Formats: sequence, structure tokens, C-alpha cells
Amino acid sequence: MELSSARRVVVKVGSALLVGPDGAAHSGWLADFAADVARLRARGQQVVVVSSGAVALGRRRLGLAKRALTLPEKQAAAAAGQSALMRAWETALEPHGAVCAQVLLTRDDTEVRRRWLNARATVETLLALGVVPVVNENDTVVTEEIRYGDNDRLAARVAQLVGADALALLSDVDGLYTADPRKDPGARHIARVPRLTPEIEAMAGGANAEGGVGTGGMATKIAAARIAAASGCATIITVGSRKAPLAAVEAGERATVIEPATTPAAAYKAWIAGSLAPAGVLTVDAGAAAAVQKGKSLLAAGVRQVEGRFDKGDAVIVRDEAGREIARGLTRYEAEDARRICGLKSEAIEDALGYTSGPMVHADDLALAQAAPAE
Repeated sequence: MELSSARRVVVKVGSALLVGPDGAAHSGWLADFAADVARLRARGQQVVVVSSGAVALGRRRLGLAKRALTLPEKQAAAAAGQSALMRAWETALEPHGAVCAQVLLTRDDTEVRRRWLNARATVETLLALGVVPVVNENDTVVTEEIRYGDNDRLAARVAQLVGADALALLSDVDGLYTADPRKDPGARHIARVPRLTPEIEAMAGGANAEGGVGTGGMATKIAAARIAAASGCATIITVGSRKAPLAAVEAGERATVIEPATTPAAAYKAWIAGSLAPAGVLTVDAGAAAAVQKGKSLLAAGVRQVEGRFDKGDAVIVRDEAGREIARGLTRYEAEDARRICGLKSEAIEDALGYTSGPMVHADDLALAQAAPAE
């Protein structure tokens, strides 16, 4: 089962699960779910929660009637509800010795490379410190034109961001059916999807179209699964209202598993190698070239020449002194700063720049050339 073997898991929790009929946080469900999360963490897994609920909780706090809200009212409700949302998560996780941290994202944070790298570094640091990141869209500043639109897609982008192995979308149905089971008693449950096809997507267009959680439905979950699959992440769609929904899946309760198309690491390296236009070139000495080819980070000390105009997070070509391309990667410094630290040892970088972002290109952000072209 993908969930039990995953090193890193992203779980999306919708408003319908987190907020009770009275508009307050559903503390009982949260307590049970927190125990479920603690169980995964106890066996060494890292968990990121993508949580809706700020607008729903803020609506109650501000006394806004149950009607369609204007965009400014939604933003005000999100601002008032975000602190209540985090307080609910803190209360639920504290008995298990878990610290949580708020991470608010906009679409640009997962679409613009420099911001993507910054967001990833923050979440990676939180996970390394043993923290449970609680991610939500920053509804206080986004507009309809620049928002994700639903937290299913946000969760998929977060899974992509952190290189997750499994994405669990907690829904109000136990997975994908051949038709809407509320309307068609003959609808068949689909336990496993090896590959997303137009036929599968057609089923999702009708299945649960009216009963979806929050702003999403089954179609948005399948769209999220497509993003996750391309990133090497399996998607699990299951009922979230169970006492311990993750444990229930592992115990064999109904769910739909959508298999990944590759591995997270391979998908990321392929993206670097083939999807990004290089903005510069780093020429490295023989020692640095050998280190890079062994899977190590590119240190500034081994860089002999910097060409081009690029920003932090841009793709660059790494060449040896004979002019052969040996790798492509995402640089952690803009071009001018890269030139200033070219040839410097790591401990001298902060004195030269007033800050340090680590190696010139981290090993995680390097994709080796399959074969060096002839000179």
C-alpha cells in the first residue's frame, strides 16, 4: 500500500470535515485525525497537511450570514479565520507532542521558480525540524484570477513541491466510481487506476459532481491526481469522515489509488533537464566536474567562470573546462553574486555577499547529462 510505504505524505482536509454544523472547528474529528497523523510520524514518516477552513471559521467569527460572499468578504473572513484554524490544529496536535506551523501560499509560490525554491526550502526545513506544516491558500490576498480555485489542486502542487510519495485527498465518497453512486445504483467502485485516461476523466466529470467537498468535486480530485502522478506521487481518494481515515485505508477500507507515472526524484530531475530553458553557464574545474558526476553538490570553489544573466532559481548549464555539458541545475545565486563567489570556499561566501544560500547548485537540483556531446 502506497500510504504505509511513503516517506513523505501530503493530506488534504476540506472544510466539510474540519468545520462542524455550528460553524466552529470540529474538535472531535480533529483529535482523532491528529492521532492518525501521529501514528504515521511515530514510524518515521513526514506529514504535510493542506487544510481548508479559514473562510468558514472566519464567517462565524465575523457573523456573516450563510450566503454567497463577495471577494472582500471572503478575504476578511479568511483573515479572521486563519488564527482560529491554526489554534484548532495546535490543540489537536499538542497532545501528541507535535508542533505545527502555518504556511500560506499563493499560486505564484508554486509557479514562479524563485518563489518555488523559497517555499520548498521553508517546508523542507520545517519537516527536518520535526514540524507538521499546515498549508492553506493565502485567501486574504488572492483574487479569483490568481487563486488555485480549490485545495485539491493546491494539495497536488504541495505534493510536487516537497517531493511527496503519497497524496491523500479526504473526500465525502470512498473513491472514484464509474458513475455518480448517489444517482446510479449500478455504479462500480474503481479501487486502482494504473494510468489516467480520457475514460477515467469522463467518469470523474459526473461522479460526485453535486456532492463534492468544499469547492471541489471528483473532477478536481482527478485533475489533482494528474499533477501528482506526473510528479511521481500516488493519489489516494477516500472518505475523510471516518475516525482515523488514514488507518482505515491501510486496513483495507475502500479507496481509490491512482498510481504515479514515475518517481518524485526522477520527475524532478526530468523537469530540470528538459523543461527549463537555461539562462546561463557555469564552467567548473576537473574536481568539481567529478564531484557533480558522482551526485554531489556544485560548490562555488569549483566554479571557474560564470556566463549569462540569471536569477536565483533559474536553470543553468554546468560545463567542464573542455566545454562539455555535464549537468543542468537550478542555481541558488543570481549571476552577479555567482561571479563574486566564483572560486571561493564555502566559509568565505557570507563575508563576500553578506549572506549564504549554500552550494552554487545543490545536488537535489542537478540533473546529469545523459551523454556529453562531442566538442
